[in-house]
Amino acid sequence: MTFRRDINSLSIQPTYLSGKRIRLRPLDVDDYEDWYRVRLRCHDWLLPWEPRPAGSPYMAEDRLTFVTRCSIRDRERQIGTGYSFGIFVGDRFSGEINLSSVQRGAYQNGYVGYWIDKELAGNGYVPEACAVLFQYAFEELCLHRLQIAIVPRNTPSRQVVRKLGLRQEGVAVRYLEIDGVWEDHVRYAITGEEWWEKREEYVKNWLQA
Repeated sequence: MTFRRDINSLSIQPTYLSGKRIRLRPLDVDDYEDWYRVRLRCHDWLLPWEPRPAGSPYMAEDRLTFVTRCSIRDRERQIGTGYSFGIFVGDRFSGEINLSSVQRGAYQNGYVGYWIDKELAGNGYVPEACAVLFQYAFEELCLHRLQIAIVPRNTPSRQVVRKLGLRQEGVAVRYLEIDGVWEDHVRYAITGEEWWEKREEYVKNWLQA
């Protein structure tokens, strides 16, 4: 089952999404303190997987940079090239999930990336956030394909895609530069057809309270 919607009819307003236990919403200026505390505490947990050319500084995490980043992501949402969300467990900021590099035309594709507070890892919050985002991408944005690329030794992230039952497509050799090293990435994907085939399972496991 597939369907199309006039792209011009898609809302550009901030979107609030929910699963069984988590909520997704765009981050704003008021989220900075909570975001910064988690990023600071989880620096060593997150840094090995974040793309960065050799010798470049770590991602700036001051308030001004955060505000600018929020503005950029608002603009991406407005023009339909990206959709970024904070992950909230109750009222607790817990991580981020992003749908980026959205392309239309004959491609209808986007890339999914995520990170979670180390204290909350292993509880199934990221697979749930992915399922919520998948539903939004396929049923609201009408994309046809989503991809996730993971460094092979990133065991926690690969466990997420295993829980979701995503199809592995192979290894992209030297796919992204991380601190000066061109790292291989295992590529996973799900298409709109696969979403509709598994939709009932996703709803039961991750979406329906």
